[in-house]
Amino acid sequence: MSLRVIDPGLFSTIQDLGRVGYQRIGVPPSGALDTLSLRMGNALLGQAQGMAGLEMCRVGVRLVVECARLRFCITGADGTATLDGKPLAPWRSHTARAGQELHIGRIRGGAAYLCVQGGFALAPVLGSLSTYTRAGLGGFEGRRLDGGDLLPLALAEAPAGPERLLPHPVPAERSRPLRVLLGPHAEMFTEAAIRTLLSEAYQVTHNADRLGIRLQGTPLEHAGAKEIVSDGNNTGCMQVPGDGQPILLMPDRQTAGGYPKIATVITADLHRLGQVLPGSQLRFEAVAPEQAEMVAWQLERTIAASIGSIQDLA
Repeated sequence: MSLRVIDPGLFSTIQDLGRVGYQRIGVPPSGALDTLSLRMGNALLGQAQGMAGLEMCRVGVRLVVECARLRFCITGADGTATLDGKPLAPWRSHTARAGQELHIGRIRGGAAYLCVQGGFALAPVLGSLSTYTRAGLGGFEGRRLDGGDLLPLALAEAPAGPERLLPHPVPAERSRPLRVLLGPHAEMFTEAAIRTLLSEAYQVTHNADRLGIRLQGTPLEHAGAKEIVSDGNNTGCMQVPGDGQPILLMPDRQTAGGYPKIATVITADLHRLGQVLPGSQLRFEAVAPEQAEMVAWQLERTIAASIGSIQDLA
């Protein structure tokens, strides 16, 4: 009852929707970079949206099925996937039998997800299966996958039934600016810095991972002190160190930090950060708190409609 890892890919870890409530003791939430894709994959398999899946970054995995019947789906960034050499379509379920080889190759985006019916037979740590590799918490032995690993499955044999298709995934909206709330330390930057942030593009550097995304562009000028007494960090916060080059904080980031934060990506756009690539350009648009709440509500309605479109295949 496992998936045997032949090739672990570049950075493949078990992630769910995150570890909530432990930042006070220095434990970040971790969790999926693109929570939307993980949620949709689980919904496609008819299970809880927060169930843990296998997150793959840039390059996917090569696995051998070691159970009687495995039902799975692949969501997130576009890529190439095959089962015993035959191409697999994303955003629909597939069934594999014992001994078959699943290969997910190059991923043309930030992250892709392998969701399996029934999930993985792993013990939660602090209420979550999410992997936090820096502390060796959660997931599979607290680390990314390696060749030879046996990833345990909860089901020896997935229930029989028709395959399912998600015909209308939620659009990625990669071309539109990321919406932000200014602050919590916007007053520590010049008015020119705020105008620059909201009018110019910033390039994603190669220093981008699950901790944070370093951006490069016109420096954002501090109005005074370039450091603060350390306070809490959230996923999506934009720290600006002394060099004026912003850093977007990601799910594995430190729970507190001493750089002023000029803006914070709104909840409804956080999943988009999971799909940015080095070299890409990001733009930012300020919204009011009321708008951020409305957008979050609208996104949930869109997700519900997308899930409602799931259909059985003959």
